[in-house]
Amino acid sequence: MRFRNHKSSRYLLLGTASILAIAVPTYAWAQTATEAETVENATETQTEAVVIEDSAESGAGDPTPPVYAGGQVATGGRVGALGNRDILDTPFSTTSYTEELIKNQQAQDISDVMDNDPSVVNTSGFGNFANRFTIRGFDLTSDEVSIDGLYGTAPRQSVAIEMFDRVEVLKGASAFVNGMAPGSGGLGGSINLVPKRATDDPLTSVTGTYGSTGQFGGHLDAGRRFGNDNQFGVRTNLMYRDGEGAIEDEDRETKLAALALDFRGDNARMTFDAGINQLRVENGRPTVSVGTVTSLPGAPSGSHNFAAAGTYSDLEDKFAQIRLEYDVTDSTMVYTAIGGHNSDEINNYASATLSGSDGSADFGNFANVYQRDDVTGTLGIRQTFETGPVKHEVNTGTTGMWQEVHQNWASLTGESGNIYNSGPTGIAFGDPGDPKLSSTNILSSYFLADTLTFLEDKIHLTGGIRRQNVKVRNYDLTTGAKSSAYDSSANSPMVGVIGNVTDDLSVYGNYIEGLSQGQTVTSATATNRGETLAPYKTKQYEIGAKLDFGTFGAGIALFEAEKPSAYENSSNVFTTDGEQRNRGIELTAYGEPVTGTRILGGITFIDAELVKTEDGTNDGNTAPGVPDYQLTLGAEYDLPFLDGVTIGGRIIHTASQYVTASNTASIPSWTRLDVSARYVTEVHNYPVTLRANIENLTNNDYWETAGNSIGYITAGAPLTVKLALTADF
Repeated sequence: MRFRNHKSSRYLLLGTASILAIAVPTYAWAQTATEAETVENATETQTEAVVIEDSAESGAGDPTPPVYAGGQVATGGRVGALGNRDILDTPFSTTSYTEELIKNQQAQDISDVMDNDPSVVNTSGFGNFANRFTIRGFDLTSDEVSIDGLYGTAPRQSVAIEMFDRVEVLKGASAFVNGMAPGSGGLGGSINLVPKRATDDPLTSVTGTYGSTGQFGGHLDAGRRFGNDNQFGVRTNLMYRDGEGAIEDEDRETKLAALALDFRGDNARMTFDAGINQLRVENGRPTVSVGTVTSLPGAPSGSHNFAAAGTYSDLEDKFAQIRLEYDVTDSTMVYTAIGGHNSDEINNYASATLSGSDGSADFGNFANVYQRDDVTGTLGIRQTFETGPVKHEVNTGTTGMWQEVHQNWASLTGESGNIYNSGPTGIAFGDPGDPKLSSTNILSSYFLADTLTFLEDKIHLTGGIRRQNVKVRNYDLTTGAKSSAYDSSANSPMVGVIGNVTDDLSVYGNYIEGLSQGQTVTSATATNRGETLAPYKTKQYEIGAKLDFGTFGAGIALFEAEKPSAYENSSNVFTTDGEQRNRGIELTAYGEPVTGTRILGGITFIDAELVKTEDGTNDGNTAPGVPDYQLTLGAEYDLPFLDGVTIGGRIIHTASQYVTASNTASIPSWTRLDVSARYVTEVHNYPVTLRANIENLTNNDYWETAGNSIGYITAGAPLTVKLALTADF
């Protein structure tokens, strides 16, 4: 692996030393404590076993992996078509963040959870308020998030996280395991949301929240099981939050109503999930396009709002999906899932484009309406058998997704302003009219995989291939005529191997490809404007190791991925002739190495190099929006002298990022410090938890991220206080 100018090599040594400085002493401390307990209890005939928390049901079929020691992550997660897998049996880098972490950090959307992952950079949609992510240096849009392994049902732009039990991240290409994502990203990783389920114990939880400077909310989470052996489960989540946040005059109103039903029989299992997710943002601070400016202004105050008067975004998502599993025999399981989703949006946007290094900017004008309908499903069979000493698990199936988009927009003259001043007040927004048919997409695939297990279950070798087809039709909004179309197919192979060297150590390697839709050419000067380019493929090679000491885990991964990139050449043809090559190293640690002390985080180094650029102009440059390294490390400590009190802290440090492919403009590195505290007690025999979280404790002003491929920057949030009081009945 090559790191230019030895810069990343120094970062690697620093990061490795940081991880080892934490991991080795804490593990040694845990071992010493265990030895001391053994000596102290030498007269007893047995020692107590380590207890791993488990809020999931373990049984037949494809059960959700249990929670790992410390409660912040799980022992495994869903690996697409391969189903739920334990971390030590998965030849990929995965992390599954739990409901406990979501509650304790008072996360409100996926980006809050991703703050814990060193391989994920949070960004925003251009001009709007969508969650957007960069995983291992490649884009993942909010359209490409799945629910329970199914694309197309997750809310667009922003997801209220209160209805979900897990947020699972698979880092790296995933075209075989997850299928082709419905957007133009997803080449560097994927995010899957796991809905909450009713637990065996009755649950009624009521939470009141407050966020600076005046955002109040309430959340009801209730679940019950009924029938013989608690076969039937019902869980519902209702949430409302409204008010001005930490950014001046930015008001956000969020509503969520979600229902989860499940049935678990001897041979059959069923889940049903449905919800309505509504979000309204008024005077939301926009992202900033750098335009042609090469000397960027410093970040404005984190609480300062330069949104143009009259901007808003009104979003509503309705979704439902059902999943069925049936055990035909002890070795054969068939499964199917089908879902539907409707998205309805009305927006007035006025994004800022810099015109000078003093913060002067031109504020655009864009009013639009957007509606999307999705129908999505999968059908498959999982068969286990043995051939001599080798065990097989064969997975085969098919997936399909139909998507229809209606939209319209209006654009009028904008207004000049400055990001250090209040936003413009005189912009008049046009009437976009009724939404019209914009595009239809049909994604389909067939897959086959075989996982071979041998040498006393110490070696797991998986090979598979997925045949994918994408059909796209784009329509002119004025005439309604078809403006472009393509019908393309591709094979996405995968091979992965993981070996259990010891009970504590596994090593793995994989080769897998990514696949995403090619972008539609929108450049006014391109001779092929309106054409949709062929799907993009990435090729990824990865090796790594995973450690699991029962209460403390760690991992290391080395990867290389190559992705095609598009540009307008000298003949004014927009073409996919470029390439971005990312090479990196991930170091992670998690768990509870010592009772009462929990850690979570790591560091990722990436050398994201542009190659095969137009006329070689930008060859060797760093890809925009990809920091050389990112560190995130959190810790919690239960105070021994104050029963029920836990304090915590987290540091996030992100290296500088280039904004343009020419590397003429960049944002500086930044550091954020978060702190937390919670108190667990009882009031009239009912558990009560008080949580307090402060993000950006030092109130730093900084540019948080540069868009991976869109050329914009996003201002970081200011000091933000979150308070919550939860009572469980």
